[in-house]
Amino acid sequence: MQLRFEPPPPADATMELRVVQPSELPARPAERRRTPPTSAFARLTAAAGPLLASLVRLLAPLGRRLAPLTQRLAPYARKLRPQYPRPGRTDWRRWIPSWRQSVGAVLSAVGLTGALLVVAYAATDIPQNLNTYATQQDNVFFWSDGTPMARTGWVQRQDMPLKDIPEDVRWAVLAAENASFYSDPGISVSGIGRALWNTVGEGDTQGGSTITQQYVKNVYLNQNRTVSRKLTEAMIALKLDNRMSKDKILEGYLNTSWFGRGTYGIQRAAQAYYGKEVGELNVSEAAFLASLLKGAGLFDPSLSKANYARAVERWGWILDRMVDIGKLSPTERAKYKTFPEPLKQSRTFDTGKQSDYLVELAEQYAKKAAGISDKDFDLGGYQIYTTFDRERETALTDAVAKARKEAKEDDAGAAKTAHYGASSVAADGRILAVYGGPDHRTQGYNESNATTVPAGSAFTPFVYAAGLENGIHKTRDGSATPVTAESLYDGDDAVPVTTPEGPYWDRSGKKVAAHNDGKKSYGQISLHQALADSVNTPFMQLGMDTGLDKVRSTAEAAGLLSSSFGAQVPALSLGNSTPSAIRMASGYGTFAAAGTHVEPYSVSRITRNGSKVVLKKPASRRAVSAKVAEEVQSALTDAFREAHPTAAASAQVAGKIGTTQDDTALWYVGTAKSVSTAVVVYRIDLTKSLEPLPLKGIAGTAADSVPYDIWSGAMSPLG
Repeated sequence: MQLRFEPPPPADATMELRVVQPSELPARPAERRRTPPTSAFARLTAAAGPLLASLVRLLAPLGRRLAPLTQRLAPYARKLRPQYPRPGRTDWRRWIPSWRQSVGAVLSAVGLTGALLVVAYAATDIPQNLNTYATQQDNVFFWSDGTPMARTGWVQRQDMPLKDIPEDVRWAVLAAENASFYSDPGISVSGIGRALWNTVGEGDTQGGSTITQQYVKNVYLNQNRTVSRKLTEAMIALKLDNRMSKDKILEGYLNTSWFGRGTYGIQRAAQAYYGKEVGELNVSEAAFLASLLKGAGLFDPSLSKANYARAVERWGWILDRMVDIGKLSPTERAKYKTFPEPLKQSRTFDTGKQSDYLVELAEQYAKKAAGISDKDFDLGGYQIYTTFDRERETALTDAVAKARKEAKEDDAGAAKTAHYGASSVAADGRILAVYGGPDHRTQGYNESNATTVPAGSAFTPFVYAAGLENGIHKTRDGSATPVTAESLYDGDDAVPVTTPEGPYWDRSGKKVAAHNDGKKSYGQISLHQALADSVNTPFMQLGMDTGLDKVRSTAEAAGLLSSSFGAQVPALSLGNSTPSAIRMASGYGTFAAAGTHVEPYSVSRITRNGSKVVLKKPASRRAVSAKVAEEVQSALTDAFREAHPTAAASAQVAGKIGTTQDDTALWYVGTAKSVSTAVVVYRIDLTKSLEPLPLKGIAGTAADSVPYDIWSGAMSPLG
């Protein structure tokens, strides 16, 4: 119910207030439901709304200043105002504009459009930050022979300087996408018009873009198909064309465009489709890659027969187009009648297995030696040329795989907890191969670089070198007495270790004594022969006579890390340190290199987008004298010959086994042709602890050792 006042009554009537029923009220018109614009004009108007609002805000101050002048000119303007509907016409003819009115409307529209574009151009800035995908690249790692080994990073892109992209490749792309690139202003007016019409009429903006516009879209904008994005793209393209050289724009475009198969940029596309560098492409292959820019999903021949047909057709058209624009002679064009078949699928890198361990080592070294921060490395673009030898890596991996298989067949239970660490290092410090574990994805640490188990008797060559280098002290304050290869020591088992003051007692009050393998006694034996026969007891005493500090410093100079050493007690001489396989191989390599040592390294060269990165390489240093190194190497050569008389007659082969007193590890370290390889087998149950377990025969015996089998397989042929 509502109250309503009636209009005042006539003079002779009586005013009354009455109640009006809802049914007596006039019906209100139904609310109009808003519907989205459906016509092309309505869509364009809706999209241009924000732009017009910006224009109004920009022109408002100017309007206030011109207000007085406008008032003066208003009377004259009213005289010029067109009369519409037209006077003197009847019916429908009065609604038809005159030619003057039509021309005026067109000129007004052109003027308004021009003003809008000028304002839009002035108001649009080139963004300071590029898209993440436009700046991020992958890092590519190479084998020592220069072939790709692995890559890291989320984006498959490698930037290439324009000078390293052949001219034929560039013009194949320009012929396909924008032949007038070097003469246009950065935009195509007709192309933008078509794109805008497609957008408002059909919801699609494909086509109509110059290379400059496509580059802008790649690096500054998103891929949204809207009018505002298209207009912004055109404005930025105009400004960019005025500020950046055409060559720089083309270089950026070729390095940021999508080519399918997960790749961005012409360099990675060349690798994905033809397995070669972009500099190795011919014009025919380049024409196919250029066709992918129109839509890799439609032109990758490996995806479907329809794709294959489209690719062949567009490939031929691009070559013909290059002839039309004078960038390919008819004679040259005639050579390419057969479609350059791309690879059926990209050559994938071997990841998740041994290459991941190699990448891990190389990445760590590259960052340290080249001073590359984690942030810069993650942005990518680096080409890391490693020292890893593909053939040696394969041989080492195969040898360990064979040992694993045999261990599983012999004792599946023990094999589950077996670990194998191995590495080959050249005398000049290059790490040639490593075995890091069965699978980096399931085992996150590198067994070749792990400091887990003691070196055992494999450490004795460093004790021998320290004695030969420094001499021995039989009295506390006396001068050093020289030691030679023929110096005799007691080789019996369980011989107590002595100091100038008498026996050496441990903290529990027991005399410390060393033991030989199998508790075998040898009597008086020369140091040379003791090393050749792997007799342990002489070297524990030699370490005490030389000085454990000198033993340790000699081992460190030869390549072992100070962090791997434990307590400085007599057991130091029998390998209570826990060096990695890489460090043990490097240490033995010092003897093969006449006493000079080079820190092991895994990267020989680094470039970023073709430019050289300064890399600090390790320098050679003297660890022991050449004479001492020669004698240690001679004893190790005899050790190899006596243990393996039928293996090889070459004097260049030297090495020895390494046992531990608690039977938790078995080593073999040896050198052949200036390459040292160290192999260790041990057991650890990672689900319980990092404490080494007894081998239980999983590594064989001293006479028939699994580490030696792996070593010989990795170093074959030895002759």
